[in-house]
This record gives sequence, C-alpha cells and structure tokens, in this order.
Amino acid sequence: MNSTFLSTPVSRRRFLQQIAVAGAATLVARRALAENLPPPRKKLGIALCGLGNYATAHLLPAIKQSRFWQVTGVVTGSRPKGEQWARDLGFPRKNIFSYDTMHRLADCPEIDVVYVVTPNGLHARHTISAAQAGKHVICEKPMAVSVAECDAMIQACRSHGVRLMIGYRLHYEPHHLELARLARERTFGPFMTMSGENGYDVGDTPDRNNWRLIPSLSGGGPIMDMGVYVIQAVCMAQAETAPVSVTARFGPVTRPKVFTAVDQSIAWTMDYADGATAQCLATYADTVSKFRAEAAGGWAQIEFPAFYYDNPVLTTSRGQPDLPSVNHQLAQLDAMAGEILENRPSHAPGEMGRRDLAVIEAVYAAARTGRRTPVRA
Repeated sequence: MNSTFLSTPVSRRRFLQQIAVAGAATLVARRALAENLPPPRKKLGIALCGLGNYATAHLLPAIKQSRFWQVTGVVTGSRPKGEQWARDLGFPRKNIFSYDTMHRLADCPEIDVVYVVTPNGLHARHTISAAQAGKHVICEKPMAVSVAECDAMIQACRSHGVRLMIGYRLHYEPHHLELARLARERTFGPFMTMSGENGYDVGDTPDRNNWRLIPSLSGGGPIMDMGVYVIQAVCMAQAETAPVSVTARFGPVTRPKVFTAVDQSIAWTMDYADGATAQCLATYADTVSKFRAEAAGGWAQIEFPAFYYDNPVLTTSRGQPDLPSVNHQLAQLDAMAGEILENRPSHAPGEMGRRDLAVIEAVYAAARTGRRTPVRA
C-alpha cells in the first residue's frame, strides 16, 4: 500500500504551496471526507512503536473506536507488555517486535503503518527502521531533535516509497482548523500580532523517570514538548508560512534540583517578512495554554486549554463559531486513514515537522547567543 506522495523530491517552497492548497478545503468538507468514506474491506493494520502513556491512554482507545484502523502488532522494549497487548487485542505473538528487530516488519503484511510514539530522541531511528521495512509512518511530535534528523527521515521514507505523517492532532481539530481558515481567507485581514503560551507544571521533586527532562531523549526543554504547539498555531495563523527570524531568552530556573539538564522555560519572538510578530512561551513550571491572533479587522483567540486534549473554544471578534467537539486522536487517525486510502497529500507531512524543528533550532541558537537568528526553513 505504498504512497507516491513522497516518492519524488519536493522543494520546501513547493511544500508550503502544497499544504496551502491541501488546506483550502472547508472544515465541513474535511470532516465529511473521513465520515463519508465507506469502511475499507480490511482495516488498516497499525503497529504502535512505544507503549507508554500516550499510546496506551490516548491512541489505543481512538483506534478501538475507528472504522479504519486496528492494532495488528507492536514494537516494544518489554516482551511481557507486548504479549499482554497481543492477548488483549488478538494479534499473533509473531507480530511483537523489539526496537532491534524492526527490520522484520518487512515480513509482516498485516502491518501497514507504524506509529512511532517513543521519546523524541528515538524518533529518527525508529522512523527510518519502519520506512526501510516498507511501512508508512506516523511519527509523534516533535518530529525529531534536529533538522538533520528530519532530513534523514524524509529521505528514508521517500526512498522506500512510503508516507511520513506527523502526529499533529490539532491540524485535524475543528477549532484550530477554523483558525487556519480565518488566516487563509484573511477574514479579518492578515494576522499581524500574535501571542501564545503552553506548558504544564512538572512538580518540585526530581523525577528520573521523566524522559522529557533527559536531553538525550527529549532533545531540549519545554519547547520540544509544549512549545511546538505554539509554533504550529503561529504558522496556522500565517497560512503555514515559516518566520524569517527569531529572538529568544531562557527563563529563570527557580527549581534547580528539577531542571539540572534542560531549561525550565523559554520565551521567544517569531518575526515575519511582512512585519507580523508572535510572542511565545513554553514552560514546565506553570499550567498555561492559550493563543491569540489580531488583525486590522478583528481577532481570534483560543483560551485555556488551547492545546490540551480537552476540546478548546475559539472566540473571534464576531463571536463564537458553532464547531463540534471531537476526540482529537480519533479525528487525526481517521483523517490520516483517508489520506492513505485515497492516496491524497498528507495534511501534516514530514516537511511540516521539519519546518517546526528549523524554528526550534533557531530559537535555541538565539537564546544561547542573545542575537536575532534567521530561520532556515
């Protein structure tokens, strides 16, 4: 079930044009696309690579609800956990793979897609292994820990004729889609002033089991985990355009016993060629989550919890649009199934994940040097 979307090289400029066209469909049309697709004769087989909390508590329940997916295997570092999943879900024990045996996925026709849900620092390795085995890949955000890793992942998927999609669930969530539509259609004019923040409180006690606080696994501090959502919202409000430059600063460390290896918070500004700016914050010391975009003719904002799993509320200067609440993971997965089954361009392809890592790399460079840094997207 190979895709042709990434089978030929595309420039980054062409990529931005492609996702702008892909986003031109209305919210109603995009929702109807997944809802109106007839169930496939055989559900797409998916293997979750990494069986942590997100896979167990969020992805698995969504897959169980879906008309398009079924878990047909797992990739895990715990054989007992894999066997428990096999018993619970009814797939054969031969479809339990370790991270070192992912090459054997090539001999497992029941698996069409691998969803990589391991820590950030392992995304590139596991995505490339799945691609080399001929499987489409959904990679959880952030795509990787460097632009170089993103490039290697994109090239691996392209070389093996498989898709690479990024688990940007909010690109399939109605309130964020409406924000993107307002920006794309310039309902209020271009958004010129934006602000966003996202974070949660990791607590006052050091947690050696929290991989987000280990640089080799996380790739950095809260911008890798929480800040990428803010970057996404800003780019949505700019019709999926990347900023030209950033400035940034690290926040104070008020919990030195917890934040020994990664930053506690980081604030940054994204600057656009037309003069638009966005003030952004990511933190592990406070529970915050909101976004606002202002234009000459009006504004739009998503209040707390703008980026969490709960359904947000979009308010504009014209009131609150009547938008449905959805299960974020189910909406994402069903839409991605439609993209695969109908061989359509992905709404959240690897190139989008790469763009966001280019912003993150620039933000960290700006914070370390104290200088404005160009974004090489």
